Amino acid sequence: MNYSICLTLCGLLLASAAVAAPFVPRTDNEVLEHLPFRPTDPVAREINGLRRQLAEEPQNMATALQLARSYFAQAGAQSDPRYVGYAQAALKPWWSLPNPPAPVLVMRATLRQYGHDFAGALADLDAALLINPADVEALSLRADINLVTGDYAASRKDCARMSPYVTTLTDAGCVTFIEGMTGRARQSHDVLLNLLNSAKNVSPEQRLWLLTRLAEMAWRLNDVALAEAHFKRALALNVVDGFLLAAYADFLLDYGRPREVLVLLKDWSRADPMLLRLTLAAHMTGDKVFAEHQTALAARYAAARMRGDTTHEQEESRFTLVVLKQPEEALRLAQSNWRVQREPRDARALLEAALAANKPAAAKPVLDWMEMTAIEDWYLRKIAAQLASLGGAK
Repeated sequence: MNYSICLTLCGLLLASAAVAAPFVPRTDNEVLEHLPFRPTDPVAREINGLRRQLAEEPQNMATALQLARSYFAQAGAQSDPRYVGYAQAALKPWWSLPNPPAPVLVMRATLRQYGHDFAGALADLDAALLINPADVEALSLRADINLVTGDYAASRKDCARMSPYVTTLTDAGCVTFIEGMTGRARQSHDVLLNLLNSAKNVSPEQRLWLLTRLAEMAWRLNDVALAEAHFKRALALNVVDGFLLAAYADFLLDYGRPREVLVLLKDWSRADPMLLRLTLAAHMTGDKVFAEHQTALAARYAAARMRGDTTHEQEESRFTLVVLKQPEEALRLAQSNWRVQREPRDARALLEAALAANKPAAAKPVLDWMEMTAIEDWYLRKIAAQLASLGGAK
């Protein structure tokens, strides 16, 4: 897997990690559920073929890795964490080894970061890079993890280490994602857009991911028309992508267009992140499906808590604040989430909950982060100003 693919997949699942933890089958023969594939779906044919090959040769590492990667891709496309469990099961012969081969280390790190085991993932990546210091996939994933957890200096170092081995567009993508979070959003946006528009041989998946990131940059700058144009270009690629749909739904909700969300995600209620957006949209419009969605989502979050799964906390905080009107609990969830990952959406959850709970001091970690990064985000700045009017974070 080259860096551009890892950027599309690894970055996608880090940015939408607030989903249920993966379920790992107890045995190879356990039937979990018939996956939502059409018989003619080429992805289904590929996965079924790999499963048959692996059943015939369960120690074939190349086949196991290919199957794990295919499952992981579907986890992102479908916003369905069960595929991560299937990917882990494919690697069962090597999963618990203290020193597995480098490709397994990288894939294990990919799956661990999905469950917010960032320390375990980084340890695996460090080990893989001792074996091959030029492993672009490992470097890209480590850069992603450091970006999500707020270690921008480390992320920049990995981008620099990758630079000799990747295309100009991929190199720019790595750097501009960081620059766009640290006070240079407009410049980063323009550089990346110009490179994307002039690049050749860009896969639809990578083009979609880059357009989604460009849309997020424009959105943070409150350039509504530009952000929408990027989202529409990404959607026009007709690549099934859960993160794109969730991001566009959030954009529509922010700008008072919830009815469009109900249409956009009408067939996605089985995915927790999409059900949250559907619930918020139904709440805003008074749609009759609101009560059903609220009950279903509350049950899913409760089940996750019983499993000890905390990967959903940022989105549960949003649900708890907006739908359940429980700012204190929303704040607790947002604070717990902020200790693990630190992206703009995580900052937003904590600021909104602190404001609603009338606890401006609770927002100090995020306000400090905003000052340190110089992030350009009109909404975060607006909430920060409202908190300051309450007396600020002492």
